[in-house]
Amino acid sequence: MRALLLGLDCVPPALAFDRFAEAMPNLSALRARGLSGPLRSVMPPITVPAWACMTSGRDPGELGVYGFRSRPRDRGYDLRLVRSTDLRAKRVWDRLGEVGRSSAALFVPPSSPPTPLRGVMASCFLTPGEGAAWTFPRAKGAEWEARFGAYHADVRAFRAGDLERIFGELHAMTAQHFALARHVWSEDRPDFMAMVEMGPDRLHHAAWDHLDPASPRYVPGTEWEARGRGYYAALDAELGRLLDAVGDAAVIVASDHGARACEGAFAVNDLLRREGWLALRETPSAPRPLREVVDWPRTRAWAEGGYYARVFLNVAGREPEGALPAAQTDRATAELRQLLLAEGPPGTLVASPTELYGEVRGEAPDLLAIFGDLAWRSVGTVGHHAIASRDLPAGVDGANHDWDGVVVMSGGPFGRGAIEASLFDVGRTLLGLFGVEAGPGWRGKDWSETT
Repeated sequence: MRALLLGLDCVPPALAFDRFAEAMPNLSALRARGLSGPLRSVMPPITVPAWACMTSGRDPGELGVYGFRSRPRDRGYDLRLVRSTDLRAKRVWDRLGEVGRSSAALFVPPSSPPTPLRGVMASCFLTPGEGAAWTFPRAKGAEWEARFGAYHADVRAFRAGDLERIFGELHAMTAQHFALARHVWSEDRPDFMAMVEMGPDRLHHAAWDHLDPASPRYVPGTEWEARGRGYYAALDAELGRLLDAVGDAAVIVASDHGARACEGAFAVNDLLRREGWLALRETPSAPRPLREVVDWPRTRAWAEGGYYARVFLNVAGREPEGALPAAQTDRATAELRQLLLAEGPPGTLVASPTELYGEVRGEAPDLLAIFGDLAWRSVGTVGHHAIASRDLPAGVDGANHDWDGVVVMSGGPFGRGAIEASLFDVGRTLLGLFGVEAGPGWRGKDWSETT
């Protein structure tokens, strides 16, 4: 048995299964002979932690990873990028290695720095830059760069608006990643290979307003709409070449979350400031990073922005300059929940980590908030002219993440038909393909057992 997991970051059913389906004949053929449907993501539906959840069977709270960046263990106020070494749970390739199976893990977030496994690894888009170790074994880096050129970990400044440059880098990165994957499959011959391509995510955040008729900023028929469809066609052609290489192996194509139009921005820290939870040393005349102006000793709560808001209480004795008495945390959490629900756009969701996750590890936020059911972006800067605005501020692009990605399972024991699956099902099914027991705590359904 050999198996391939091809991850396509941020691909929604509306594009891959509908509007761009005719540009993706290889994916459509794979669907026709296998199982396919929407793949429900996790809360929060973002790249990190979603790929880690998919490949470990644990939820974000159990992993202690709540986004791209985490708070330090001393509860300081600065965030740092998540590292692969932050994960304590075994991932699919670790479990397979324990039973003597070899794996290749290519570009699967978070995988920087690369970690040892029974096989080979190439780190993900979080690779810090030129000269950083990006492979395991380390010697593989020089070998692969001699063959495929300098490693393209990501598209630079993909929100910068220079679409000509961005599309050039996008195609170059995707072509290199698939060429390397074909090489690894044939030369290293792993029993299992997982590859994640970040290209679709970068395309969406660069050019979504050209791709989605539901976007309030959409103008039909632009050059970039045609070139976005062309990228999906190129992605599908790469899929076809990889499928030719893997032959009769079992194949799962999956995305970690979907994408949708961003309808507005919600300035959560301006709301907290207005309601007396957050204090500033000065009044900004224009939007500023929170940490440039916040007055921590007088602040009882603040938030980090993104596709969802992480709201933290500034608790005395817990945070370095805490202002909220510890005895008031429960009441403060309840008041903030009601405030966010009352002020947020329709569809706003607010929950505590204990309500969402089986366990809460790491430095978790006190509340997590999704605004407008993912239609609105949470903005972490402060000094905006309005708390809720349909005018997107600098740094906010036209694409938000959405709950559903896609999944296709074909070959091996898989039958045919439409399914609705969970992101956790992917890792569980991969273990099932190899006859490996998931063990206690591993979430999801094994679709290899359904035929």
